[in-house]
Amino acid sequence: MPVDPPRPVPAMPRPPSTTAVIAAVGVHLPARVVDVRAAERELAARNPGAVPKVPMVSRLTGVRQVHVLPDSWDASDLAVAAAEKLLAAEGIAAADVDLLLFASASQDMVEPATSHIVAAKLGVRAPVMDVKNACNSVLNAIEVAEALIGAGRYATVLVACGEAPSRGVRQDVPDRATYLLSAPGYTMSDAGAAVLVRRATPDEAGARDAQGRPAPRGILASAFGADSQHWDVGMLPGGGTAHPRDPERTYFEIDGSRLRDAFLALGPDVVLEALERAGVTWDDVALVAVHQVAVAYLDDVRVALCLPPGRTLVTVADHGNVASATLPLQVRTALDSGLVGPGDLVVLVGLAGGISIGAMVVRL
Repeated sequence: MPVDPPRPVPAMPRPPSTTAVIAAVGVHLPARVVDVRAAERELAARNPGAVPKVPMVSRLTGVRQVHVLPDSWDASDLAVAAAEKLLAAEGIAAADVDLLLFASASQDMVEPATSHIVAAKLGVRAPVMDVKNACNSVLNAIEVAEALIGAGRYATVLVACGEAPSRGVRQDVPDRATYLLSAPGYTMSDAGAAVLVRRATPDEAGARDAQGRPAPRGILASAFGADSQHWDVGMLPGGGTAHPRDPERTYFEIDGSRLRDAFLALGPDVVLEALERAGVTWDDVALVAVHQVAVAYLDDVRVALCLPPGRTLVTVADHGNVASATLPLQVRTALDSGLVGPGDLVVLVGLAGGISIGAMVVRL
């Protein structure tokens, strides 16, 4: 008589735990600020007939101003400025860094990896690598740092970001079609960011809240996804093998409508998966830091991704689209303003050209 195989025992849900902590966040914003409406008027005067006389970009996006790095600076200098602030504030020496990840859509040059240039300027003598995924570069670098820390390879990882998209914005516009592809670039802004990711201590990994429930500090869970068929909706195509020496392809080419539709079509699954893995609900979350390209899109993004109302911090209006420095900028701003503090839950939601989405649940 055949015997039924034993039923598998259902896996018991594991209590939340962490292997890595986001210990500190630093940001550097260049002092030079450009009014977007004024810049649009200058652009129209420079390119009559091709650029509308009435400023449209600021009106449609809600972006009022952007930051521009000094002429003598590169993306690495922005990353170094942010990293130096972070290391000084935390009392950490360059020798304490086990791994440096340069994470940015921008880069100093095709070769070598910009992480080498950042490390040399900081005096870091540790392994380095670049992590590059458009505006999700920093979020993916934190994912890489957590995985390598969890594997026991490193204890202290410095993620450094230098975004200089102003260098890819077109000022000479030959016709209206070119203007339409260039227009989203006029909201892009320069910034540096740094995130220190380190191994969680036993006390942090096993922490409990006032009611005795598990409340570990650090990265609780994350989830990522991509819909790569839309890779061509936002490009800076020059400098690679496709267009190695064509100066006309060294400027941003972005189909803003297609990019927006592609982002909204991603849906909430990745974000909700991260929450489920972390064992938390929106009621537990103090801040949702979400990538921002325009004020006008924020409500649509919130609805499409099922984000809760009233828990986002708008930075794009006064600081522009700072690419992958966006999430660190929002976290740093929230910390400085007292909106969040130690023990609070933050959800980082990244959206990037390519296109990709990521969500990470972190207890500060």
